[in-house]
Amino acid sequence: MAEYTFREVIAQAMSEEMRKDESIFLMGEEVADYNGAYKASKGMLDEFGAKRVIDTPIAELGFTGIAVGAAMNGNRPIVEYMTFNFALVGIDQIINNAAKIRQMSGGQWNCPIVFRGPTASAGQLGATHSQAFENWFANVPGLKVVVPSNPYDAKGLLKTAIQDNDPVIFMESEQMYGDKMEIPEEEYYLPIGKAEIKREGTDVTLVSFGKIMKLAIQAAEDMAKEGISVEVIDLRTVRPLDFDTVLTSVKKTNRLVILEEAWPFGSVSSEITYMVQQKAFDYLDAPIKRITTPDAPAPYSAALFAEWFPKLEKIKEEIKKAMYIKS
Repeated sequence: MAEYTFREVIAQAMSEEMRKDESIFLMGEEVADYNGAYKASKGMLDEFGAKRVIDTPIAELGFTGIAVGAAMNGNRPIVEYMTFNFALVGIDQIINNAAKIRQMSGGQWNCPIVFRGPTASAGQLGATHSQAFENWFANVPGLKVVVPSNPYDAKGLLKTAIQDNDPVIFMESEQMYGDKMEIPEEEYYLPIGKAEIKREGTDVTLVSFGKIMKLAIQAAEDMAKEGISVEVIDLRTVRPLDFDTVLTSVKKTNRLVILEEAWPFGSVSSEITYMVQQKAFDYLDAPIKRITTPDAPAPYSAALFAEWFPKLEKIKEEIKKAMYIKS
């Protein structure tokens, strides 16, 4: 075991797979000469050369389309977006081409691409650079959506995503690239579509994913000091979503709180809420609670942003409400 940052394991995962398969290449803005906007491709140009680590123009529509065409012709592109906010420029290619080509061609073509980059907020970056699109992409048949919360999961899931024969949306966070964790020296893969119980508990289930998992775990630790046992589930993948792990936990704890950094309408938490009431309604001892951002664009003001982003105290308050405990 050795300690690596999130950005280092992203580079490791891509490099390990590229050494095995020459059809894999990386493309995106500043991925080559600059070693990546967040240094997540550091050293890769030197190892693989300019034909496999490709700096693109600031034209997401163009290089997303090139990647789709390359994948249909036997390659396995990795496309880095400087932020998934910029992927909106190429979203037509992602949704109407990458996600649909296998079905529309009757299985004649597949589209093995990883679209990766940071999602959601990263501080004072304004409304157009602070959006969480996990639920948008998860709504599309043909796409898989992976949102790791730590370096270990990120490496194992990215390696699996690169080998997948379908397009995978792999969403990171600018605020996690410096996170450190011990990583095995031996090669490993993690399955897409399998959640993980990060902390066992008996009183209430808390479900989350991505960088906000840090708040979920902290809330569980704080609740334990007050005698409340919180089971914390990290979805890791929001499409396919591991409903079985969530349902099994809810049947044990009889209460559910969902934490998500996204707008509330049509969110991942909305889908989980529906599935739990559909398949585990008789096990619930309290209404399902969810914590999201307000139904408004992210503010630029630091003071307003602090109010907009889900707070630790709010999470603990909702856990207590699920337990019928007055704060």
